[in-house]
Amino acid sequence: MGNPLSLCVVALDPLLEAGAVSALSGNPDIALVRPEEKADVAVVIFDRVDREELDLVAATGGGPHRPAVIVIASHMSAAEAADAVNAGARGLLRRHEVDADRLARTVRTVAGGDCTVPPDLIDGLLDQSTETDAYPGVRGRGPDWGLDERERAVLRMVADGRETDEIAKELCYSPRTVTTVVRDITQRFRLRNRAHAVAYALRTGLL
Repeated sequence: MGNPLSLCVVALDPLLEAGAVSALSGNPDIALVRPEEKADVAVVIFDRVDREELDLVAATGGGPHRPAVIVIASHMSAAEAADAVNAGARGLLRRHEVDADRLARTVRTVAGGDCTVPPDLIDGLLDQSTETDAYPGVRGRGPDWGLDERERAVLRMVADGRETDEIAKELCYSPRTVTTVVRDITQRFRLRNRAHAVAYALRTGLL
């Protein structure tokens, strides 16, 4: 991975924070720093996704150093995942899914400007309404407005933190095709980058 990425752990429960710090301290790809110090990535950890926790996510990502935020929660529904993304999270993990390799991969993904969400949470978001006040312009755009199956497949793998070459190999596309699909999505919806595309799709129910 090269130089370690700086990472801080933030939690409302001091015991959760201490446990996370202890678990991460042996990872050579991560340099732990204190929450008040500059960090590339911040891990916000809690049991359930509620208003106080979402405020903590927003405050952490909107702080003076603006780290990329990973949320680790014991329990998280599809609707709560959407709330966490709306609050500024770029990476979502459940506590039972976290190991050194998975966390290091997620840290690399969000530090690089992308977004990663467990696939089952993305699938659950299909049941959410596509109408949202966060994007009032999506109303009434007709049946051609959404994503086709190829776009959904690519964006789901982007959300899972896959690299372009991995996506191309698994879907039997060329890397150039994958890049073109993502670019087409970002241009069509006037989005900034891959992370913004995933967040937009989650918020509006496109995924």
